[in-house]
Amino acid sequence: MTSMISRPAAAATLAEHLTARLETALEAHLERAQMWYPHEYVPWGRAQDFAELPFEQSQSLLPPAVRASVQLNLLTEDNLPGYHGEISRVLGNTDVWKTWLDRWTAEEGRHAIALRDYLTVTRSVDPVVLEQERMATVCGGFSAGDKDGLHVIAYVSMQELATRVAHRGTGKLSGDPGLDRLLARISTDENLHMVLYRDLFAAALEVDPAAAMAALTDEVVGFQMPGTGIPGFLRRAAVVARAGIYDLTIHRDQVVAPLLRFWEVFERDLPPAAEVERDRLAAVMAEIDVRVARQQSRRPA
Repeated sequence: MTSMISRPAAAATLAEHLTARLETALEAHLERAQMWYPHEYVPWGRAQDFAELPFEQSQSLLPPAVRASVQLNLLTEDNLPGYHGEISRVLGNTDVWKTWLDRWTAEEGRHAIALRDYLTVTRSVDPVVLEQERMATVCGGFSAGDKDGLHVIAYVSMQELATRVAHRGTGKLSGDPGLDRLLARISTDENLHMVLYRDLFAAALEVDPAAAMAALTDEVVGFQMPGTGIPGFLRRAAVVARAGIYDLTIHRDQVVAPLLRFWEVFERDLPPAAEVERDRLAAVMAEIDVRVARQQSRRPA
């Protein structure tokens, strides 16, 4: 595994501790994870030949906000090769880290398969546009930039939970029981992935709280979903936010706040250097509260 932080001795200790924690976390994950099959979630009997009946927007029974959300979700899942490559580069690809990354990739791969089949069979989205956007998204790749291991673990803890929340919100608003069932199944995977990364970050807080708190604060400040490079991302994200599927309030209340509570960020005793970072995080959360209040005041009753 590559260095988690810049100080060599501290990085070696942290890497050793996290590797041991990952071994335990992976064992627990394999016990919890349930095998499922994408084809069992697709209503194949509704399929029609596109050569005989070309797609028209009126065929989709999904509300516009749900269509926008599910397309964002699917295209995000499509970019799995980019995520695999970057996580492997930053966290390493040997021993238990390789075992976990390969398992995670295999589980995540089912999501795009099932979603694309479901949306195509039910004519919920234009398959030509979807394929054009898949090509653009995957060819655009994904980069974690200069993030080290701690930043990546903090980020994916939030990102996996955010994805779970977005999938569940989309399914509930869809009015489509089959899509809701599929997205609930995918959300279960995302939750288990979040639990593993959440436990790894808890271990980092135990070993190097100052470095962990700095990484956490940085990721809360700069958090963006990995699909920001998707064509039309900002427009679709705005539609999704207005529909109440995923917005800043939900991000604060259902993603950031639960993780901070689990890690006991504002309750635990910390050394002075970590205290400085916690104060910075408190200021960040206060600013988010101001932004949430401002947005809520602009909404119609």
